[in-house]
Parts: sequence; C-alpha cells; structure tokens
Amino acid sequence: MRAYPRWVLYASLLAALLLGLLPLPELLQPVRPYWLALVLAYWLIEDPDRVGLGFAFALGLLADLTYGGLLGEQALRLVILAFIVQRFRARLRFFPIYQQALTLGALLLNDRIVSAGLHLALGQPTLPAAFWIAPVVGMLLWPPVYVLLDAVRIGRWRR
Repeated sequence: MRAYPRWVLYASLLAALLLGLLPLPELLQPVRPYWLALVLAYWLIEDPDRVGLGFAFALGLLADLTYGGLLGEQALRLVILAFIVQRFRARLRFFPIYQQALTLGALLLNDRIVSAGLHLALGQPTLPAAFWIAPVVGMLLWPPVYVLLDAVRIGRWRR
C-alpha cells in the first residue's frame, strides 16, 4: 500500500465529526447519516494497520463528548461496527462498490438496532420512525464517500 500523509486520516474523521454537528431542520434530523461510521468504515477497510478497535473506541468517546450524548454510546456503536468490518475486511475490500454499499447499509442498520436497544434499555424516549431511514441514506452516500476518500488518500485530487 502506498503511504499517505497521516493528516488525511485525521482530517477526514474531523470532517465527519463536524458533519454530525451540522444543524439540520427538525424534520431531517432523524435521517442524518452516521458520517463518522462511514468514514471509519473506509479507514478500517483501507488501512487496518492504523485504524482498529482501540481507535474506534477512542473516536467514539470523542464523539460522545462532542455530541453530548450518553458517554460510551458512540464508543460502543463504533467498536461493534469496527469489529464486524475487521472480521469481514478481506471480503468487503474486494466487493464491487454497490455490494460494499449494501453491506454498509446492513452495518448501519445494525448500528441503529444497537442504538435503539440502548435507548430502550436505559428508558430513553422512543425514537421516531424516520430514525430507520438513516441507514438507507448512509448506504446511498457510501459510493461518493468511498471515491472521495480514496482520491484524497491516494492523492488523485492533486493532479
């Protein structure tokens, strides 16, 4: 694998964190894609030596502090996602982009199930029905996110 500047990894994750903070109208709030999961999944697939479970946990704790939610919720969600992506990385890496998108959609749906389970277990308010649309939005966004991050990582954007 060709080396890339380490700042690319951190800048992409910072951008994903900031996209999660972007204000949306109340109606669109539940369908906000989980940007952090999409970007983390990309790095788990493309650079497993630098990004792993510990990295996902630390990123999740940072997200918990940034978004002001329950401490550890994002960390748990991202570690579960990271574990599954790492487990199937060898297959996922060589899927065509549309199959990767379907797989990421399933992973994001799993993330929503974990989140709903946590909310239910902790007696939090039930989530709106539109909450379940976000994995579809993430699935549709995977191809452009993958292509953009790949171009930045490899350096095609400089040409």
